Amino acid sequence: MKKYILALALTVVSLCCSLSSWGANRATKVYLFGFAASFNDSTVYFTEVQELDSAYIDSKTKFLYSRENYSYQLRDHLTAAGANTPTCVTCFALKRKDIDKKYANLKKKYTKGGKFIVKEVKSTDFHYQAIKPEE
Repeated sequence: MKKYILALALTVVSLCCSLSSWGANRATKVYLFGFAASFNDSTVYFTEVQELDSAYIDSKTKFLYSRENYSYQLRDHLTAAGANTPTCVTCFALKRKDIDKKYANLKKKYTKGGKFIVKEVKSTDFHYQAIKPEE
């Protein structure tokens, strides 16, 4: 009886582990843009809204898989271009109108009042590269 319970417990644990890695399993088209700011100066950066055909969305949380690494791509690009310690954020949506709304709201906050120097990062200079989940 103890062997049966132990075997059942191991089966449940292995099933749970396999389901947790199953979250980001399909490439999906997403729209995203990047925002960067530095605590050392008043310059902020916005990338253009970009379409990425092969991004992965976690099926449970509906979050972009490895979103922090997309932000690191932008940070590395801006640092190479001479930006001083940028803190980067990547915003995404599955629909173009949703990302356009997020973009407009965030940009409005930083252009209003003239307190910040807003710089555009063109798609010809920087484009996000898709990140695949590790198997």
